Amino acid sequence: MKFVDEAKIYVEAGKGGNGACSFLRLKFEPLGGPDGGDGGDGGSVFLQADESINTLVDYRFVKSYKAKDGEKGGTRDCTGKSGEDLILRVPAGTMIYDDHTDELIADLTQPGQLACVAQGGRHGVGNAKFKSSVNRSPRRTIPGQEGEKRYLRLELKVLADVGLVGLPNAGKSTLISAMSAARPKVADYPFTTLYPCLGVVSVSRYHSFVIADLPGLIEGAAEGAGLGIRFLKHVARTKLLFHVVDVSPIDGSDPVENIRVIGQELAKFSEDLLKKERWLILNKTDLLPPDTAQAYCEDLVKRAGWKGKVFIISGLAQAGLEDLAKQAMHYLSTEQDREDWEVS
Repeated sequence: MKFVDEAKIYVEAGKGGNGACSFLRLKFEPLGGPDGGDGGDGGSVFLQADESINTLVDYRFVKSYKAKDGEKGGTRDCTGKSGEDLILRVPAGTMIYDDHTDELIADLTQPGQLACVAQGGRHGVGNAKFKSSVNRSPRRTIPGQEGEKRYLRLELKVLADVGLVGLPNAGKSTLISAMSAARPKVADYPFTTLYPCLGVVSVSRYHSFVIADLPGLIEGAAEGAGLGIRFLKHVARTKLLFHVVDVSPIDGSDPVENIRVIGQELAKFSEDLLKKERWLILNKTDLLPPDTAQAYCEDLVKRAGWKGKVFIISGLAQAGLEDLAKQAMHYLSTEQDREDWEVS
């Protein structure tokens, strides 16, 4: 079960062009001095955050990238052409690591942000540069340097305002498709969602937020079970969590126990995750008898000991979603105003 928020690639910058060894030979100047030009610099490899890209899936199929070499120097002091830089585009939120040393090279959080991951080789020097009063006919040149070569590990942490957490088949994909224009895969088997799906929820003409449908958690995820760590690391960058719970699980499990499992896995991975604002979203209430649904949900919340906000919804029937979106927008706007105030 492969998850497309991580990829390993090899990058190689271009080699610098060699310096030329040449002497001027003209009709009326047969013994001209040295005129070998310098080589061109090798192209560098850059990674740039692009808001139009959502996953690293392309880098799973093409794993090796090389920038252009610099051209060698020419006669008559002509400098060789520098190699063209190679710019690889990745989603915003991509963290770049050196796969051998585990060093964090860059964290591309903003669209357009650029990071050099392999520096092009320096140009070589032609023999014209070594001419002096002592040596009028130098034959010495300096070759171009090799470009940097690196094995990189790319990790994508989703940049979203709201993240959906919950067990597999809690209805997260249905919820995000009902609240936004996103169309994640929806099916009745676990781990339908294998990679994050982003959607934009429009509350009004000038107010919207980004919501992420993240792969389902299972017990033991913090130790790597299921999609484990690859899911949990995405939660770190969201501002608000929707803890989605199926109130009528098809496997007959207790929704209260399911709430506890998710809370434990978040705590095991990072105590900071428990400090994030997390709202309980009781989903699939359309499967409950209408006359007992409210009382059932209230009893469920009481047994779970939930202290935060609770929303009773149905993603499939699109019930309760408008209020949920409006309150989420209000919370995110308030948090943004608070952050702006603290910065200023």
